[in-house]
Amino acid sequence: MDTARPFVLAFDTANEVIALGLGKLCPETATVEAVACAEVEARRASNTQLVPRIDGLCAEAGVAREEIGCVCVGRGPGSFTGVRIALACAKGIASALEVGLVGVSSLDGVAWGAWAAGVRGTGAVVADAMRKEVYPVRFALTDDGARRLTADRVVKAEAAATELVEGGPLDFVTGDGLRKYADLFAGAGPLLPEAQWTPTGAGLLRALQAAWRAGECDPLDAVRHDPGLLLPVYTRLSDAEENERVRLAQAVDTLAGKRGSKHVTMNDTAIANARANGEGVAYKPLDARHVAAVAALEAQVMGSDAWNEALVADELGRPDRLWWAAYAADPKMPLTADAPLVGYAGGWVVDGDVQILKVGVDPAWRRHGIARVLLARVADDARNLGARTCSLEVRAANTGAQALYEALGFTALGRRPRYYSDGEDAVIMTGPLPTMALPMVGNGGAAAGVPAAVPAAVRPLILAIESSCDETAAAVIDGTGVLRSDIVASQVDFHARFGGVVPEIASRKHIEAICGVCDEALDAAAASLAASGEGAAGATPAAPSVPFSAKEQDARPRLRWRDLDAVAVTYAPGLVGALVVGVAFAKGAAWGADIPFIVVNHLEGHLYANKIGLDDFAPPAVVSLVSGGNTMLVYMADWGDYRVLGATIDDAVGEAFDKVAKALGLGYPGGPVVSKFAAEGDPAAIPFPRAMLHSGDLRFSLSGLKTAVVTYINGERAAGRELNVPDTCASFTAAVVDVQVAKARAALEETGAPTFCLGGGVAANPALRAAYEQMCAEMGVRLVMPPLSACGDNAGMIAEVALDRYRAGKFASLDADALAHGDLEVPY
Repeated sequence: MDTARPFVLAFDTANEVIALGLGKLCPETATVEAVACAEVEARRASNTQLVPRIDGLCAEAGVAREEIGCVCVGRGPGSFTGVRIALACAKGIASALEVGLVGVSSLDGVAWGAWAAGVRGTGAVVADAMRKEVYPVRFALTDDGARRLTADRVVKAEAAATELVEGGPLDFVTGDGLRKYADLFAGAGPLLPEAQWTPTGAGLLRALQAAWRAGECDPLDAVRHDPGLLLPVYTRLSDAEENERVRLAQAVDTLAGKRGSKHVTMNDTAIANARANGEGVAYKPLDARHVAAVAALEAQVMGSDAWNEALVADELGRPDRLWWAAYAADPKMPLTADAPLVGYAGGWVVDGDVQILKVGVDPAWRRHGIARVLLARVADDARNLGARTCSLEVRAANTGAQALYEALGFTALGRRPRYYSDGEDAVIMTGPLPTMALPMVGNGGAAAGVPAAVPAAVRPLILAIESSCDETAAAVIDGTGVLRSDIVASQVDFHARFGGVVPEIASRKHIEAICGVCDEALDAAAASLAASGEGAAGATPAAPSVPFSAKEQDARPRLRWRDLDAVAVTYAPGLVGALVVGVAFAKGAAWGADIPFIVVNHLEGHLYANKIGLDDFAPPAVVSLVSGGNTMLVYMADWGDYRVLGATIDDAVGEAFDKVAKALGLGYPGGPVVSKFAAEGDPAAIPFPRAMLHSGDLRFSLSGLKTAVVTYINGERAAGRELNVPDTCASFTAAVVDVQVAKARAALEETGAPTFCLGGGVAANPALRAAYEQMCAEMGVRLVMPPLSACGDNAGMIAEVALDRYRAGKFASLDADALAHGDLEVPY
């Protein structure tokens, strides 16, 4: 044990109360001795109060952050946002302190709190789950401690109350669900005092101690408890996924062009997306339309143990079943053609374990990694239903499958004799839930081992985080303005099947990815600093082209959080649930590393993106901000001095591209694929409207244009005419470009600005860029455009803003919050 770091910091924000605890770790007895505890009513202000409260508790107890050797966090179930605030903050603190992060159940924190208050007997914790639901768990509290009797789950409050009452009298009922449903649960047993309805600091410390003594965790083992591995307990899928499962369980042919359907469904967008990107294989939840294909493949690969069509169909729509399928996504196939099924997998969630029922892959498609991805997809959904482990049976002679499962961390527990119909034994295997990391792009590199020497010439070093929508990104910038790393993890595959970003899924994926993205950014920055010697201005980040051996890794430089001079993060505007993850993590990391905290407006980041790769760019300028969430013209008089000249009154231009692409069945995101088809079409083929072209102001409107395009598409299909996709895309794009250019020209004339520049994901549109080049050439105005890689959401642009904030001493306090809307004209 590191005697200099004997303390554990524990906290929970799963409901309206912040629970805090500081404990002293005693490894000889696996004991956690409470040093200081506190509970504070937060009332939807957990993100603003949590870190200041942590700082205050440590100061009151006389415990320095450097003395904390472990972080313990309540991981739910509870309020989704509340759970993510605690977990993101805990990940940031543990990462910066380089200590382990241990998760305990928030409901266990309630039960152990009641135990510490002297409650004994058999009872239940019923936590509020919103939507007239609760999380009900039974516990037995004896002199020896609190013992959980049932697993986490979500149930309608009335059903849970009926179940508890019919199960016989309880000795106690507690949980914040009683705030709404006390009358329902009063018949099940005595209700504990309101002070015992939520987790307590002492309860969290007791829960940690119990897990330690049971061998479920070791708070002194930082390697075992990597902060990046801990995830929340949800107990259910997002609303979008739940609705999707209900819809897909219905045997309805929904593919575009079939049975008069006018649109590609949200789910079929996944296949269209894979075709457009040339990925070869698309993955989506199994639907009833493909049950016969699964049964046919079952018969081919499972022999006499194959399930028939009726058995497979019976699985769909069940709340505890999870089925995924893989499809061959040939980009040469027509948009209306069905994609052949090439693999499938199904699982059954029972008492915190997902039992893999089936995994099958077409023999012609084996060795493409399909089974591994299918298992990860099933496990991802199972995790959201409260599963913590995975189990399966595999034929004793199937050594190839056993090798795959062993590579995923599974171990053999034993055999089931003559399990299969032909008398062959089954090997029982169990292991962790398979995972699938988000794909990362950027100038990344691997670095580990000795600390990096950071020359004074490159100070300050700032790590910036961006999580405003569906990209988890991190970048490191130095004092010379060089981006030492810029990493982006994309969630596009998880949103593609819905045809747009699902906020709840985005938030969940940010909490999964944020540690890995930041670690990659730090490692890439260390490699860049080492490659550039003294960190001279203009050095480009270096990324290794070949894997390093373990010995080489140990010798490479490493950049730690403590080596940074500040942490920056996007705080607005964007999806609040997504922003909260980045803000909470960044505040936790800033507190753990004891360095300044900086907040940045996402839109200002897009303005600064024009500096990437162009050091001499400076205001004044007119900027066109065009993205999935924004369409506006901004006059930039100076850095930090902005005036919005005009904005959209309805849809953003990127949103219009996505919706048109969805109507055409082209995939998501719509911008790149619409541009691809537009390049092959006639922009004058269809006279789509130019909304507000002659409005006399600088406002935009995209809703009417979008509606006109969708109406045209539906009309062509209804008339039985073959739709000319390239002409439709080209004509739609031309209508967008004409208005954008006309308004930009008017803005330049009005302001007299010598420079015009772009920002946002739609700034990568080739037709728009070409039109702006022609306009600027005609007007004698300098055109500045960010690199294509910096048009979409990225952390490099946030880092550019943060560097100026740092130099100006404009730091934020640790009670800052995420905001859905932020005023660009009044930077934080």
